[in-house]
Amino acid sequence: MCLLKLFDMKIQLLFTACGLLCITLAFAQPADEDYVRADTMHKFNDLVYNAYPEIRWIDSTNTFGYSVKTREGNQYYIVDAEKQKRKPAFDKVKLCKGLNEASGKEYKAEKLNLNRLRFIDGGKKISFELDGTRWECDLKKYKFEKKERERTEREDRYWGDTSGQFESEPKTSPDSTKVAFIREYNLWVKDVETVKEEQLSFDGSSGEFYSGHIEWSPDSKKIAVTKVRINEKTYFYIVESSPDDQVQPKLHKKEYLKPGDALPIQKPCLFDIENRKQIPVDSQPFEHQYSLENLKWWPDSKAYTFEFNQRGHQLYQVVEVDAETGNTKVLIEEKSETFVEYSGKHYRYDIDSTKEIIWMSERDGWNHLYLVDAETAQVKNQITKGEWVVRSVVHVDEDDRTVLFQGSGRNPGEDPYFIHYYRVNFDGSYLVDLTPEPMNHRAEFSDDYIYFTDTYSTVNTPPLTVLKSTSNGEVTMEIEKADITDLLAAGWKKPEAFVAKARDGITDIWGNIYYPTNFDSTKSYPIIEYIYAGPQGSFAQKSFRAFNYPFSGLAELGFIIVQMDGMGTSDRSKAFHDVCYKNLKDAGFPDRILWIKAAAEKHSFMDTTRVGLFGGSAGGQNSTGGVLFHPGFYKAAVSACGCHDNRMDKMWWNEQWMGYPLEKHYEESSNVVNASKLEGDLMLIVGEMDDNVDPASTMQVVDALIKAKKEFELVMLPGTNHTLGGDYGERKRRDFFVKSFYNQLPPKWNLK
Repeated sequence: MCLLKLFDMKIQLLFTACGLLCITLAFAQPADEDYVRADTMHKFNDLVYNAYPEIRWIDSTNTFGYSVKTREGNQYYIVDAEKQKRKPAFDKVKLCKGLNEASGKEYKAEKLNLNRLRFIDGGKKISFELDGTRWECDLKKYKFEKKERERTEREDRYWGDTSGQFESEPKTSPDSTKVAFIREYNLWVKDVETVKEEQLSFDGSSGEFYSGHIEWSPDSKKIAVTKVRINEKTYFYIVESSPDDQVQPKLHKKEYLKPGDALPIQKPCLFDIENRKQIPVDSQPFEHQYSLENLKWWPDSKAYTFEFNQRGHQLYQVVEVDAETGNTKVLIEEKSETFVEYSGKHYRYDIDSTKEIIWMSERDGWNHLYLVDAETAQVKNQITKGEWVVRSVVHVDEDDRTVLFQGSGRNPGEDPYFIHYYRVNFDGSYLVDLTPEPMNHRAEFSDDYIYFTDTYSTVNTPPLTVLKSTSNGEVTMEIEKADITDLLAAGWKKPEAFVAKARDGITDIWGNIYYPTNFDSTKSYPIIEYIYAGPQGSFAQKSFRAFNYPFSGLAELGFIIVQMDGMGTSDRSKAFHDVCYKNLKDAGFPDRILWIKAAAEKHSFMDTTRVGLFGGSAGGQNSTGGVLFHPGFYKAAVSACGCHDNRMDKMWWNEQWMGYPLEKHYEESSNVVNASKLEGDLMLIVGEMDDNVDPASTMQVVDALIKAKKEFELVMLPGTNHTLGGDYGERKRRDFFVKSFYNQLPPKWNLK
C-alpha cells in the first residue's frame, strides 16, 4: 500500500507493505531561486567562446573570412587556405572610427558586433548590418556607404500568395531574333528586326490560359509552355484585434490552399516557331496533378522535359516531350503505396553533355542517388547504396564525374542522424568520408571545392572548427576550438544522449535527456517531452548548444526534459518514415513512450507517473494528441499554434503525409474530432495573426472541448503570428506544468 506523507514541506513517497523496501524520493519542488535561474538561463550562451565561427568564402578565391565571439569580444579574421595563414580581417579601431563618423553614433571597437557580414570585391570590402542599417566599407580607406537593407523573401512576400504564379516578362530567344510573350491569354512572338507580331495560339481564355513561363529551345526554333486551367482561389480570414494604428480591429484576408481544395491544372504544350504551328502533346496522363513544372530543354533541342507530381504524391515522373512529334516518354518514375516525398527528398541534376541524370530516390528503401541514362530511360547504376541515407547533394563535378553530398547513418556505432560529408564517383566507386570524426558536421566549401571548413560537435561535446582538403578530408589547419570553461563553472549540465528500442524491438530510437543545473539524483522529477513529430525531418538536437530556448528555463523549475525522434519522422529508412502515412496521430508515440520508460529504468529519478509534453505547429498537434490518444501515460500538455485537424492546415504539407482524397483517416487523426477523450491537463496557445496554421484550427479544438464539458486553459496572443508563445507564452507554459505536476501555485507575477 502506498501512503503520501507531507514532511518538512517536501512530499515523500513512502512505499510500505509485504516486505518491500521503503523507498523515499523527495519531489524536486521549485523554489523562488529556481524561477530566477529559469529567467536567466539564456545567459549561458554568453559563456561559450570561439564556437561556431560564421564563415564566408571570398569571391572565387581560396580565402575566407569569419567572425567569432571570444573573451575579448567579437573578432574578425581572414584565412588563406593555401598558405594556412590567418590574420585580422580589418583594423577594428579604424573601422569603428569610420563607422562612427558615417553614422553619427559612438560604437566601441571592443563591442562591435557586425551582423550578416559579407566579404566582397575579393575581400577588399565588407558589408554588414548594424542597428537596422546596412553598410558597405572600403577596407583600404575605411570609407562607409549606407546601403538599402537586404530583405528576405519572407519579409517581401506572403508564402501562400500565388498571384503572379503564371506570369513572367517577355522572353527573348537564345539567338536574340525573337521575343515570346503572352497577350490576352495567348502566346505571341515578335520579330526583333521587323517588330512584326504574330499570334501562335488562339484557344486561351481567362479560365484556361497560356502561362508566362516560356521556355525557348536552344536553337530558337521551338517553345515549350503550359496551358493552365485555373482554380478558384481559397482564403482564410483573421481578425487583428489590437492594431497599432487604429482603435477598431482589422480583418485580414489570406490566400491559403487546404487539403482537398481544387488546384490549377497545367497542360504541357509545344510550338514550332519556324512553321508557325502548335504540335499536339497528349496531356491526359498528367492532368490528375498536384503540379507539373520545371520545363527544361536538352541542349540539342530535340526534346524538353517536365516533372509531374500526381495528386496524392504516390506517383512522380520525369517526362520527355519529343520536339518533332510531341510524343511523351517517361524517363524516370517513382511509385509508392504510401508517398513519394517530393518536398524533402527530391534532387535532380542533368548532365547535358552525356544526357544523364543524377536522381535521388528511396526506391530501395533508403534515400540514395542514381545515375540515369536519359536516352534509354534506364538506371545505369546506383551511385550510393546501403542501409543509410543521403541527406542532400552539395556539388556535382561533371569533369571529374564526382558528387559531394551529405549523408548519415553509414558509420557503425554512432548516432545515425550525425551528418557527414562524402565524395563518390558517378559509378559508385571510391566513396570517401571527408568528415570521419563521430560527431555532427557542418561544412562550408570554397568556390572551387578544393577546401572546406568543418565544424563538428555533439550535444555534449563543444565544437571544433578545422580547415580540410576536399581531396581526402585531411585536416590542414585548426581554425577555432570552443571554450566552455565559464559555462561549466556556472553549473551547466551536459545533456545525455540516450538510445532505446522502438515498438518493433529492433530499431534504435535516439534522443536526449536534459537536466536542471541544480539536479539532485536523490529527488524525483516529472518528465516533460518537447515534441515535434513533423514527418518532413528529424528534430532531436545533434550539435552543441549551451541553451535551448524552448526548454532550458523550464528544466530549472524541477523537470527532466526529453526529446527524441520516433518512427514516422524522416532521415532514416523509408519503412521508418512510412509509419506516418495517413496516420499523423501516431506521431511515434509507441516509440516515445517505450524510450521514456527505458530511460526511467536507468534513472530512478525520472517519474513516469508524471509525464507531460509540449510543442508548436505540428508539435502543437502532437502534444494535444498525446493527452487525447495516450492519456494513461501523458498527463498534461501545452500546445502552441497546432494544426489540430489536418483538413484545416496547408495543403502541401498535409496531403504529402495524409494523402488525397480526404477520407476517414483525416477524422481519425483530428484533435477536434477526438477532443472528448481529454483526461489530463491541457493548455492551448495561439497567435491571432498566425498565417502559417489557421488560428481557427485551435479554436475548433476549444469549441469541441467546451461541448464535451472539458476543462482546459486558453492563451490567445493578440497581434502574434506562428509562435510557441514568446516570453509570455513561455511563462504561462512554465506555470502550467508547475501547477499540473507539483500542485504549486506560481509566483504572483503582477506583484513582481
